[in-house]
Amino acid sequence: MATYLSEADIRSVLTMPIAIECVERAFVDRANGKAFDIPRRRTRQPGGHLHVVQGAAPAINTIGYKAYYVRPGRSRSFLVHLLDHEQGSLDAILEADWMGRMRTGAATGAAAKVLSRPESSVLGLFGSGQHAKTQLEAVCAVREIREVKVFGRDVGRVEAFCAELSDKVAARVRPAASREETVRGSDIIVTMTRADEPLFDGRWIEPGQFIAATGANALNRREIDLATVKRADVVVVDSVEVAAGESGDLLPAFEAGLLYWENIPTLGDVMIGRHPGRTAPAQVTLYESHGMALQDLYTGRRVLDLAIARGLGTPLPFGSGPTGR
Repeated sequence: MATYLSEADIRSVLTMPIAIECVERAFVDRANGKAFDIPRRRTRQPGGHLHVVQGAAPAINTIGYKAYYVRPGRSRSFLVHLLDHEQGSLDAILEADWMGRMRTGAATGAAAKVLSRPESSVLGLFGSGQHAKTQLEAVCAVREIREVKVFGRDVGRVEAFCAELSDKVAARVRPAASREETVRGSDIIVTMTRADEPLFDGRWIEPGQFIAATGANALNRREIDLATVKRADVVVVDSVEVAAGESGDLLPAFEAGLLYWENIPTLGDVMIGRHPGRTAPAQVTLYESHGMALQDLYTGRRVLDLAIARGLGTPLPFGSGPTGR
C-alpha cells in the first residue's frame, strides 16, 4: 500500500534546514545529469488553472509529479505523487501546499548561500504573504541576518507579518518606509509578489547586492525592471527551460538582445563549479526562481522517509507497500 501524508504530517517533520538540503541536492543532481525536470504545463479555465510539474530522480529512486488547482478565493488543492522509479508503483501522495512554500523558500536560501556575500546581514523583502514567510526564514537560515525591511501595499498586513516573523527569526523584522528604502542599504533583496509591474527602480541597486526574484513565474508577471537586469553582473536561473517559458522578468532582456537563454547558468551549474557565480564582492548577482518538480520530489521523498520513521501517514489501499519502498 502507498502512504498518504497530510499537511499536519509534513509540518511535523520538515524543517527549513532539511528543505534547503533537499533542494540543493536536486539542483546538483540535475546539473550532473542524474535528475530530469519537465517544465510546468497549465490547463487554464475561467476562474482557475490546473498546473502540473513532473520530473525523474533515479538517484533517489523516484519519479513523480505535482498537480495543483487554484481558484482564487476558493479551495486550493496541491498534491505530490511519488512513484518508485524502478518498479513503477505508487509510493505516496503528499498534501503539498505548505511543503511547496518551504521548498520555494529553500531554493532562495540555497541561492543566497552561493550568490550573496558571506557577510550579508540586511534583507529587503517585497511581499508579506505566505510564501514571503518561508523566503525570509530561508535567507535567515543561511546568512546571519540582523535586520529585515518588509514592503507591501497593505500596511496592516505588513505589520502583522513583521510581528509574526519576529518571533521566528533572530533578526529585527520591521516595515520598510518605502520601496526605495527596501532596496538601498540591503545586502539581499527578495521579491515574492504577484506583481505585473516592476516593484522598484533598478537605478537604486547598489554594488554587492544579491537579488532573488521569486514571484514572477508567468510571462504576464514582472517584479524587476530592465535596469535591474542590466545592473546584474551574474544572472542565474533554477531552470533555463522553465525561465524561457515563464520569466516575465527576463523576457524583455531576451527580446532586447541583452541576454541569451543558452548562456544563462542554472543554480546547479554554479553549485558544481561549471559556472563561477559570484567572483567579486562588488558584483550584483540575480537569481530568478520559477519552481521545479525536482524540488518537490527530493523534498517529498525525504519527508516521506522521516514521516514513516515516526509512524506518520495513512495507508492507502493501493501502491507499493506500507514503507513507501
